[in-house]
Amino acid sequence: MSKAMGSKTTGEFAARNLQNKRKRFRWSNLYYKRRMLGLDIKSDPLMGAPMGRGIVLEKVGIESKQPNSAIRKCVRVQLIKNGRVITAFLPGDGALNVVDEHDEVVVEGIGGSRGRSMGDIPGVRWKTILVNGVSLKQLVLGKKQKPMR
Repeated sequence: MSKAMGSKTTGEFAARNLQNKRKRFRWSNLYYKRRMLGLDIKSDPLMGAPMGRGIVLEKVGIESKQPNSAIRKCVRVQLIKNGRVITAFLPGDGALNVVDEHDEVVVEGIGGSRGRSMGDIPGVRWKTILVNGVSLKQLVLGKKQKPMR
């Protein structure tokens, strides 16, 4: 069969073969593989969402990493959507006094690189932004009162 009759090229460097080879080799790239298999979303307690609601289980103090020396105030939160328990940082001076157990809070990512923890707080990947539907910042500054639920 000649080229004029519509045969396909099948050489090693034919475009079709190069495309298929590239497709196969991409699976050896760690970031491609994790993205395609959705591993980061599966392992993420918020399941890819930017924020999540939860109930405060307990208040905890977490020691900061070297060379700093402090106890960072955090809360253990059980997420409503899937029941997973995460630790969320409470930003602001005196925020621990505003938040009580069984309060409903909204958490978001803390802003570390690649969704990891930030600064000297080991293993804490989230921060609290709302308490019972009111901004935590407003509560800490004393501009708003926390509603009783």
